[in-house]
Amino acid sequence: MIKVAVDAMGGDNAPGEIVAGAVMAAGIRDDIKILLIGQKDVVSEELKKHTYKEDRIEIVHASEVIETEEPPVNAIRQKKDSSIVAGMNMVRRGEADAFCSAGSTGAILVGGQVLVGRIKGVERPPLAPLIPTEKGVSILIDCGANVDARPSHLVQFAKMGSIYMEHVVGIRNPRVAIVNIGAEEEKGNALVKETFPLLKECRDINFIGSIEAREIPHGGADVIVSEAFVGNVILKLYEGVGATLLSKVKEGMMSSLRSKVGALLVKPALKQTLKSFDASRYGGAPLLGLKGLVVKTHGSAKRTEVCNSIIQCVTFKEQQINEKIQKSLFSEEREEGKGE
Repeated sequence: MIKVAVDAMGGDNAPGEIVAGAVMAAGIRDDIKILLIGQKDVVSEELKKHTYKEDRIEIVHASEVIETEEPPVNAIRQKKDSSIVAGMNMVRRGEADAFCSAGSTGAILVGGQVLVGRIKGVERPPLAPLIPTEKGVSILIDCGANVDARPSHLVQFAKMGSIYMEHVVGIRNPRVAIVNIGAEEEKGNALVKETFPLLKECRDINFIGSIEAREIPHGGADVIVSEAFVGNVILKLYEGVGATLLSKVKEGMMSSLRSKVGALLVKPALKQTLKSFDASRYGGAPLLGLKGLVVKTHGSAKRTEVCNSIIQCVTFKEQQINEKIQKSLFSEEREEGKGE
């Protein structure tokens, strides 16, 4: 039984959608025990609205809530009985196998590093969501944790992303590319130009060069490497364009009697196509490189995305991704030691 601690108080739709997603996950998988962390009275009231096996969901009381606008470092230090701090500590102490939250991104990033701790050798833990593409999914790493990354950080992101894609998604020898403004090696800003040759030299990744943003939706690479500023812009634009296109398609289909008739005919095929580009199907973004598993779900996440994020934790744990990242970094250190 894998224990997943869930922040019941974090996110725009907490606690209702968070609790509903937890109940959904417990109903889908019989190998999950969910620990809902939050104000006991509030969470209990939400749970009363659902039918579930009581031995599969447990409430862990935490009296405080970290709000999105609070300074992350101060919030982690001062609100020691918050749902985020309580969940991180449960992972650190081994009382939970994973922690999942739709709450404050800043607090989760700080808490992950300070409370859970980084794997030895990891310089910066990146946020790494799966994004839908024409060919399936790609991992975007980093999408929000390290806006001032160095070349050595991006090299580690590439390695961690490759391990994730191979062992969680099942893509053998995943293609790695760095986000750039052109395909030529000499293009890019100082960070990209300095990182490119380092990635070329990596023997344990399948580096294919630069990727332009327009090639990402086509599945031009399996691991998309960038620093967090660029990655977050890509992610938000991706989501915004997707939502706008969906809205315009619906508007066009309802514009006349003829289009409504046509909509009825294409609805099944269109629904299936749009489903494949629904990012909520793939859960949240793991904070890779920590000693324990921490997953950040969208702040606007609803029950389906929360459910998928919880189930994602099971796959991550079963595949021992943290252990594989640690092993990869240690083997790299040994090779460097031999060279010296």
